[in-house]
Amino acid sequence: MNLMDILNSAAGSGANQAIAANLGLGQSQAKAVMDKLIPALSAGLKKNAAQPGGMEAMVKALQNGGHSRYLKDPSALTGAVGIQDGNAILGHIFGSKQVSRDVAARAAESTGVDTGIIKQMLPMVAAAMMGAMGQQSQSAGGSGGNPAGMLGSLLDSDGDGSIADDLLGMAGKFFGR
Repeated sequence: MNLMDILNSAAGSGANQAIAANLGLGQSQAKAVMDKLIPALSAGLKKNAAQPGGMEAMVKALQNGGHSRYLKDPSALTGAVGIQDGNAILGHIFGSKQVSRDVAARAAESTGVDTGIIKQMLPMVAAAMMGAMGQQSQSAGGSGGNPAGMLGSLLDSDGDGSIADDLLGMAGKFFGR
């Protein structure tokens, strides 16, 4: 299962509906934006995981962050705490607000949804993605699996044992190369 599949499972849990309703978007519009945001979020996660200690920090965040609550109660994504959590996640994933702005602008170009709405949507999508990943991590850990191994397989979408090429491929897709 890759990150897009995981977020689609989050969308199926009500995340897409909660986000769409909060921002005044149709569900198909919200999904189209999510489909554009996920590669950028995934690329950021992969970049962070490839840094020394990055995978361990991600596993710790997934195990201790309580992000799976967003799947249990998708309306929490649109509340102040969910948005604050999502902004913190974006800070870790992208490192700067400018990268988030660039991601939002790029998604707006390809979806026709206003950049301001996408900027509001980004922290909600980031929190939903971490919620879905957290739930997958708990499942892997609870069933005797290895959460770090599960994350590695999520981040290595082509299964070649390296996430570096996946990072470059996702970034290329997102930036239209």
